[in-house]
Amino acid sequence: MAEWSPVAGAASVRDREVGTAVASEVRVGDASPPPGSDPRRLLRSETLLVLALSLGASGVSSLISFIGSLTRTGALKEQAATLNGSYAPGRPWLDLSWQLFGIATALVPVLLVVHLLTREGAGPRTIGFDRTQPWPDIGRGALLAAGIGSAGLAFYLAARASGFNLTVVPESLPEVWWKYPVLILSAIQNSVLEEVIVVGYLLRRLGQLGWTPMAALVASSVLRGSYHLYQGIGGFVGNVVMGVVFVLLYRRWGRVGPLVAAHALLDIVAFVGYGLLAGKVGWLPTV
Repeated sequence: MAEWSPVAGAASVRDREVGTAVASEVRVGDASPPPGSDPRRLLRSETLLVLALSLGASGVSSLISFIGSLTRTGALKEQAATLNGSYAPGRPWLDLSWQLFGIATALVPVLLVVHLLTREGAGPRTIGFDRTQPWPDIGRGALLAAGIGSAGLAFYLAARASGFNLTVVPESLPEVWWKYPVLILSAIQNSVLEEVIVVGYLLRRLGQLGWTPMAALVASSVLRGSYHLYQGIGGFVGNVVMGVVFVLLYRRWGRVGPLVAAHALLDIVAFVGYGLLAGKVGWLPTV
């Protein structure tokens, strides 16, 4: 039940907490928030804008891509979902420039989130996105990656064989000297973007907006699944399950650091491993 304050009038304690967070977002120097502004509305708008600039937009794009795959001639498993492809075939230096540009610009929403958290007075440390516990983060991340990686690969192979998934092609880059460094950078970029926004930032904002822990868990997990839907139903379901696990562990550890480490290791193994093994082992699907 909301508590009422003789100072705040009809504003609830939660409203005042949200108002404090939002006030720091809209204040410039010593300026006050606009008269009559609704703190919840401002916070909700901020969250929607961050998602619209990042993984929320990716979720819509993924849905459109999946509809295209469903309406295309041929079974899903006969179609490819390429994760890291060439932007300028036959022009390696131009291709490298585009690769690095894409990785750098994909991290801009993370910088925006760090900026917003800092202006709020909390900073990225409040979600555990810092360098205060590097070895515990890496250790936990490695254990988590080992457990999820083996189960995830088995689930993908089963989903593809059942016709619910496209054939995922983690990389199709040319054999040039920068191929594997770029794949590693791409993996790190994916992990930072997803875990900072979908877990750390989103759960904090939804909590400030009064969402229950269960509702926030569902929202975060479904969002994670949505931007993997381009891979098929298997990609959606598998990532929803991964999202549930990651949210529960984040709440236990209070840090996104281990999640970033785990995600980075998973993607590095997937990207580099595919580059080294594709066409050389029978159990790895290719198109």
